[in-house]
Amino acid sequence: MANIVFDFGGVLFRWHPPSFLARVWHERVPDLEAGQAVAAQFFENYRGDWGAFDQGLIDESTAIDRIAVRTGWPREDVQQVVDSIPEELQLQAGTVSLIEDLKKAGHRLFFLSNMPEPLADHLEQLHPLNDWFECGVFSGRVKHSKPRAAVFELAVARFGVPAASLLLLDDHPENIEAAKACGWQAELFTDAAAARAALRARGLLL
Repeated sequence: MANIVFDFGGVLFRWHPPSFLARVWHERVPDLEAGQAVAAQFFENYRGDWGAFDQGLIDESTAIDRIAVRTGWPREDVQQVVDSIPEELQLQAGTVSLIEDLKKAGHRLFFLSNMPEPLADHLEQLHPLNDWFECGVFSGRVKHSKPRAAVFELAVARFGVPAASLLLLDDHPENIEAAKACGWQAELFTDAAAARAALRARGLLL
């Protein structure tokens, strides 16, 4: 039996800011190349304004105000993007299947997600997270976020298992390195098929 920890955005739920922005902000983001640049401005690699929102240090309205002031984009345009995020966070069927197979194999599943509290509330209301996971940590509720060590330490305490027994699946290399530095095991998630192959290689799935 293993203790496997899932990230959410980009792992269990669709989250690719360049393509998201190209869909919802096509007048400003005509293609993926432009999406890369605008995403870097908007989300600041989950530091700055959005990082503070992720950590629950500021509310949604304040985050929108700060992004608008910092970038010069009209506030209503920034609001449009933020309002579109819940719909963007669609379940990834391959990851759901992986979760179901891991549970059938007897593994314990947890989650550790950088997620503002309003989006955490949305996901809890819409999806059976309590059926899939024993428990989890949303950054917006604990005021800490990956890749900082404090959130990994908090997760260990909440999950009640040794750090060395935890295996994180996350799509950000920085979070993978941070987890390993805190004594966790970790696999970089690119898609569900690759994650399944990595778990098979570890002897965790047939």
